[in-house]
Amino acid sequence: MDRFTAVERALRHSAPHALLEAVQDALAVHYAARSVDLLMADYATTILQPVNALPHTALPVPVHASVPGRAFARQEPHVETDDHEEVGSVHLPISVRGDRIGILTVRLPSPVCDAATVRELADVAEVLGHEIVVAERDTDLYLQARRADRLTLAAEMQWQLLPGRSCSRPEYDIGAQLEPAYAIYGDNFDWSASADHLTLTVTNGMGEGIQAALLTNLAVNALRNARRAGLSLTDQACLADQAVYGHHQGEVHLSTLLLRFDLATGDAEVIDAGSPKMWRLRDGRAEPVELDAQLPLGMSEDTPYTAEHFHVRPGDRLLFVSDGVYDVASPTGERYSERALTRAMTGTRLLPPSQVPRAVLQELSGYRGPIDADDDAMIVCLDWRGRP
Repeated sequence: MDRFTAVERALRHSAPHALLEAVQDALAVHYAARSVDLLMADYATTILQPVNALPHTALPVPVHASVPGRAFARQEPHVETDDHEEVGSVHLPISVRGDRIGILTVRLPSPVCDAATVRELADVAEVLGHEIVVAERDTDLYLQARRADRLTLAAEMQWQLLPGRSCSRPEYDIGAQLEPAYAIYGDNFDWSASADHLTLTVTNGMGEGIQAALLTNLAVNALRNARRAGLSLTDQACLADQAVYGHHQGEVHLSTLLLRFDLATGDAEVIDAGSPKMWRLRDGRAEPVELDAQLPLGMSEDTPYTAEHFHVRPGDRLLFVSDGVYDVASPTGERYSERALTRAMTGTRLLPPSQVPRAVLQELSGYRGPIDADDDAMIVCLDWRGRP
């Protein structure tokens, strides 16, 4: 048995809460590792939290001003060498199908810290990521490690509802983020892909706190129920509309964009049922995509919905934003507006989708100034490559 297989087997046979101890022991035996640390990205993706000291975690590592943070941002292994101590530190990104989870840092004797070993350790980090995702069904340890602060109950519900924060396939890359990360209300995003189609929804639930989270949970699960039954996009909207109206009788509603992409052709259909907006960056030019506005889900009984059609080209970037983004006001009362959003899109055009939402939200925070946000904000970025 080769050493990588031995480490992989140790992880697969580990107890869910003991993955760190398993990888530490296995790497020490098979790779002569001096130390092994696991850092988890927090909900705001601004810091990396050490796992080994939970529930009272050790000092976090900033994403934007540290060597592990550099490896996390670039999603590439980064090697540090210390000639005085004759050791090398390898910082390895942990991600699962494009969803960035954290960093595995391994300290090795310099003579064994070669390129082949780094490649093997990168594969170990990938296996560890998959094991963490599976282990989260049975332990809270890794979810605790993502928290720099306590989540509100509404935020707890919303984060558990999400599919992830990023996703990568040959045809597309998706990155998404919610703010305030630890006190989100009703904003939400969801996606699901089959062999031939990608379905994406972005939702802006009405209200605040628990009521907004409950409303969004009802609508998202109604949409999933319809999607998993194989219904069309219009029928998905109608079923979710009926579920929300049937429970709330029109007293509350939620705004949703529903999209379904053909992975082979780039043909897409969309239903604009409310306030989330879609922007497109094509050939360096950012502009809003104008859609026919239809009633939000749950506003009226038996609302008929109609899908529009559009086409995405390889190289297109689509950005979806909630009203917590484009309605933000500066300290002088000036709205964030189309001009500022256009500037943000063109200014982040070289970043991968997983980094775009955080970069735009940081600019939004600077625009808002010291004023606390009065609404939650959601940004979803989709880069389309298509199929040859």
